[in-house]
Amino acid sequence: MATQVVMPKLSPTMEEGQLARWLKKEGDKVSMGEPLAEIDTDKATMEMQALSNGVLRKILIQEGESAPLGQPIAIVGEPDEDISELLKTASEAKPAKVEAAPKELPEPDAAPAAEAKAQEPKQAQTTTGISSDGKGQPAQAEGRVLISPIAARMAAEAGLDFKTIQGSGPGGRIVKKDIETAMSGKRERPAATAGLRPMPRSGEKGVVYGPSAYRDEPVSEMRRTIARRLVTSLGPVPHFFLTIEIDMERAADMRRSINELYPDLKLSINDVIIKVAAVALIQHPQVNASFQDKTVRYYEHADIAVAVATENGLITPVVRAAEMKSLLDIPGEVRELAERARARKLKPEEYTGATFSISNLGMFGIEEFTAVINPPEGAILAIGAMAPKPVVKDNEVEIRQTMRVTMSCDHRVIDGATGAKFLQTFKQIMENPLYLFVG
Repeated sequence: MATQVVMPKLSPTMEEGQLARWLKKEGDKVSMGEPLAEIDTDKATMEMQALSNGVLRKILIQEGESAPLGQPIAIVGEPDEDISELLKTASEAKPAKVEAAPKELPEPDAAPAAEAKAQEPKQAQTTTGISSDGKGQPAQAEGRVLISPIAARMAAEAGLDFKTIQGSGPGGRIVKKDIETAMSGKRERPAATAGLRPMPRSGEKGVVYGPSAYRDEPVSEMRRTIARRLVTSLGPVPHFFLTIEIDMERAADMRRSINELYPDLKLSINDVIIKVAAVALIQHPQVNASFQDKTVRYYEHADIAVAVATENGLITPVVRAAEMKSLLDIPGEVRELAERARARKLKPEEYTGATFSISNLGMFGIEEFTAVINPPEGAILAIGAMAPKPVVKDNEVEIRQTMRVTMSCDHRVIDGATGAKFLQTFKQIMENPLYLFVG
């Protein structure tokens, strides 16, 4: 009996999925439990398995397209079975398609405009683009590239210029196997060129430019989820912010000494921050908590989420029970989680259920910032850059390594004095890190 294949719920926070790649084509036999397609969820790319035996009779959404949970995306049945009724109900269930761009835009002033070229898109291009003269044009035209999300990520990771790759997918779309073929002939990834890009030269004097050409790219599921969660955080959650400055001389010395003893460890200051934050959370359980409408939930362990930037947005893999782990354990775990986060290979339980978050922008030279709480967590710590600064110590001015951290607090869970006491403990341990070995 023919059945509809619907968009499955592959992660706890997933509301919509994007079809990254079909692993079967129409007419192929499928078996229950066999991988049928790769789906881009809000956090990872996951395989969707067939739930019945038969033949893939009809594909209803193409690679790069999105569908909400429960929407039919394919039909599986017997080779000669009548599927007309299922096709009809699938068509009725599918939301109306919105035009990616108007078919025609007003002509800009009669003046040259720079041609818009694709800049390593993170998602598949829409089938209609906008040319430099303001008119809609096929995506296969010069300067436009059709590429599936997973292929774009693979190309970026391998250092491939996908604009030079011939796509074998529908309409010339570049798919995963095209990148794999290109990678098989690629011996070495070229080193990134350091420095600033040269400034473009200005046009001729007197030339007037019309409205800029542009292109629309589908929003990734990760970016949509980030947008939804920010709306449910900064508005409904009553934030307040506490900032403290920390003397980092001893922490920096300890890190340097440990790395000299264990060269392969590669302990970072952020690893130390994770451990110290976890220890401080256990001492201040009111901060290691979350608001649950009618209750406040207090957690027994400090599960620390560490913000990792990926090409599709921010993801927060979790270091579980961080207070129980030593400084020799944390660096390797964080690196491994970050690598799999960028490759979109994390399991849902590895990026959900944190009790506290840390966001570090210090490596970008940011001295101080405020971060948005990730509900339902009660707080997040924003880490600024560690840098030398003149400070007064024992009535004398010295140059010492300092760092500013700002904690965003959910006022429904954490009062001002409670947050301040937590930061005092965090500062005390960071300035005297030997406590981690004797406390």
